[in-house]
Amino acid sequence: MSSPNTNLEKQQRQHKGPLTGIAGVLVFAGVLLAALIGWTVYQGGEPQGAEVQVDGRTGDASVVATE
Repeated sequence: MSSPNTNLEKQQRQHKGPLTGIAGVLVFAGVLLAALIGWTVYQGGEPQGAEVQVDGRTGDASVVATE
């Protein structure tokens, strides 16, 4: 059942602060997500600092530092 005494203007004033806060948090989360995606794309190039060598006789792989 709905309340028979609804005052929409009063409710809009009372909820303005929390709704603004929720919108701010969503914008902040979107900025963080975009930054994470950008950083991931930037880091997604060639691997650096290590090289994998595979032994032809056994098939075992070993990591060899290239620096």
